[in-house]
Amino acid sequence: MAAPKAAVSRLRGIRTSKRADKSLPASTRNFMERLPSEILIKILSYLDASALFSISHVNKLFHQLANDNALWKKIYIAELGKKKKREPKCIDELLLRMEDGAAGYWKWLYFKTVAARDMNKWKRHLGHISRYTGLPSQTEQVLRNLDITWELTVTDKSGHESTLELSRSQFFETSVTLCWSAGCYLPSYQQISTLQLHGVRRIALNCPGLKKPGWRSLMAKLDMQALTKSAQVIGQDRLVQLQLLQPGIIIGVWRDQSSVAFIMFTLHFHKLVERSTQGSSVCPFVEPVVKPPFDDIDPECGLHGYQLHIVLHNTVCKLMSGSFSQLFCRRTQISDGLIQLTAISSTNLSQHTRLSCSTTLCWQCEALQGAVENCCIMSLTLLDEFKKPFTCVTSPVAMTLEKTPVSYDYDGEHYLIHHQDSDSQVKMELVRLKDQQHFVLVSLVVYLSVYSVNKHFGRDY
Repeated sequence: MAAPKAAVSRLRGIRTSKRADKSLPASTRNFMERLPSEILIKILSYLDASALFSISHVNKLFHQLANDNALWKKIYIAELGKKKKREPKCIDELLLRMEDGAAGYWKWLYFKTVAARDMNKWKRHLGHISRYTGLPSQTEQVLRNLDITWELTVTDKSGHESTLELSRSQFFETSVTLCWSAGCYLPSYQQISTLQLHGVRRIALNCPGLKKPGWRSLMAKLDMQALTKSAQVIGQDRLVQLQLLQPGIIIGVWRDQSSVAFIMFTLHFHKLVERSTQGSSVCPFVEPVVKPPFDDIDPECGLHGYQLHIVLHNTVCKLMSGSFSQLFCRRTQISDGLIQLTAISSTNLSQHTRLSCSTTLCWQCEALQGAVENCCIMSLTLLDEFKKPFTCVTSPVAMTLEKTPVSYDYDGEHYLIHHQDSDSQVKMELVRLKDQQHFVLVSLVVYLSVYSVNKHFGRDY
């Protein structure tokens, strides 16, 4: 039986808001309600994936009909061909995989296959590696073309969850900064139990006004009870105080209050596409361990040949960017369980680097905005002698005023940036020029734990 053209055109023109069924003319609603399900299914079979997905949001009847396996199996075969069914590879698939007769199976399979096809299409672009950073040079382009975004789920101590849509994002040379404005519906800072960051991969459908289907990849799950006790205040202005929970994560808390103004994550580009797409909703992506080749000839393996790329920026613009190659540490310089790699020496004036603008971390939250002085974001990429990432860090850092001058070649205030995590430390010394109010980076040293070097290279220093 041929589908009535008028019925198909009516269905294509249905509005898909949350109250779409109420917004339809009474005659159209009565027309649909009078038709048998078999005829409606026949009419829906003439729609493409985007239209069928949109129709499913009209009302309960169309939600049920638009999930029909026969409809989605026809679309799947027409667009993707008869593919060999693969074995489930993650928990999401184990939960979602059902018999062919179960409602929604072919719809899920269609979206999952389209997502994998698009991922393979762009995966080759990640093979173009920058010689300066050692990272894929088209990471931002791939993230944008795959329509990847990030969501933050906040759970309070009573178990209530709130999922926040991303408010703002800003890409830089080797990192991306994500910010969520909290609003008045979130729990107070002390009442937050967990934070979960998910990468969300949306399917490219033509369905304006609807949230497109997609998959969530868990990237971080934070136990706030432990983190709030060890959080560090890295800066404040007259409105907010910045609490650094751990490297890469800060919460802006309204001063003299306990409510949250905003939450900010800074993510390094290293494996960011994989971390944002290849985990499940409950399990993060696990990077495969690839050990460097063991060198039994070079007695100093793991102590030389390092390449460092570092970027300092705020939430608006870049302050400086630099690459430093052939960094090394002699055995006699190993001290306190740390290997020292000097990129900028305070005694070598030719290496000193001037920052292009002020070290101010700007923020905004709904109708309010501000700026925290002497605070910026550091994105550091350290490659080993085989040009593979050894450590990658992106985190907000604070500048503390030093009483003892770090360099007698400049007249002005002297500052120190000290970042520390489990495997590495970074120390940067800066001088704010007295007359020009600009900063000069006069020292940059990276410290690696001997344990991490031994583990990476299979040594015993």
